[in-house]
Amino acid sequence: MGLRVLAAMSGGVDSAVAAARIAEAGHDVTGVHLALSANPQSHRTGARGCCTIEDSRDARRAADVIGIPFYIWDMAERFQRDVVEDFVAEYAAGRTPNPCLRCNEKIKFAAVLDRALALGFDAVATGHHARLVDGALSRSVDQGKDQSYVLGVLTREQLSHAIFPLGDSTKAEVREEAARRGLTVADKPDSHDICFIADGDTRGFLSKRLGSAEGPIVDQEGEVVGSHQGAHGFTVGQRKGLRIDRPAADGRPRYVLSIEPVSNTVTVGPRSALEVTTITCGRPVWNGPSRRDDLTVQLRAHGEVYPCRFQESGGQLTIELDRPATGVAAGQAAVLYSGATVIGSATIVSAS
Repeated sequence: MGLRVLAAMSGGVDSAVAAARIAEAGHDVTGVHLALSANPQSHRTGARGCCTIEDSRDARRAADVIGIPFYIWDMAERFQRDVVEDFVAEYAAGRTPNPCLRCNEKIKFAAVLDRALALGFDAVATGHHARLVDGALSRSVDQGKDQSYVLGVLTREQLSHAIFPLGDSTKAEVREEAARRGLTVADKPDSHDICFIADGDTRGFLSKRLGSAEGPIVDQEGEVVGSHQGAHGFTVGQRKGLRIDRPAADGRPRYVLSIEPVSNTVTVGPRSALEVTTITCGRPVWNGPSRRDDLTVQLRAHGEVYPCRFQESGGQLTIELDRPATGVAAGQAAVLYSGATVIGSATIVSAS
């Protein structure tokens, strides 16, 4: 007997093909588009942003082609509170959040899944490029599109009610299938950047909400080398847009090494000073098998992976890297893998 499945449909090609595959497999599928903006734009700007009126119409058209019921759920208030306000607060505290990860955790697999289960659905299906292998979250076969990192915060219980139909396909195969199925989104550009900052100007977005406050840019010796209009406009590892008054003595580029929100100070230095081998994390979530062979950690979406070891004590996770990483920012997630399988994740607190 088939499952009752709620298919989250963003209006893009991935979620449309995911819904079509689940329906074709014989499940009782209902499509739902999440309205995440109280005042959505009519159209997307190229591949920037999502959740526009155009996206909701694309999702509805895809559901009609597939032949499944379709609804729009208003999640704007919850999204504003749990994702947008969290994003602003994290930057204000000198951290660098990942809003896509937070949306998966708080919206798609908390608010939506909770409502779906209350309505009698068995599972939620999404168009994420990831796999579930024996109940454990694993990387997609398409390494370039793999999204297991942004799903690494999900609990075992949430994963037990999740379906990721695209994990065994490449993005090219998904687009080809969409065209064969007559889905008009087959050639629609992928959304990228932060969905609620459609123009891509994160610094401008934060300045409107946090204001401007002039502060110093200092080198590792504490000497002032420039100024800025708000420490929230920077992230660890950043090189561009520093507006430093004079070059380093060795003539080499300088990078953001740390951000101190209380004193509104940004510290810069050479790339070598960014290298860390010990990462301290909080809020660990263990959602995969307990095996610890072939251990690696990924420190940002589509980022490099590092062989590692880890220890947990008192709700805190300490990760030791076998080789240095750079640009490790507090607020990002550290997702641990055993081979291609996610075993858990935690939020980065500090690195040295």
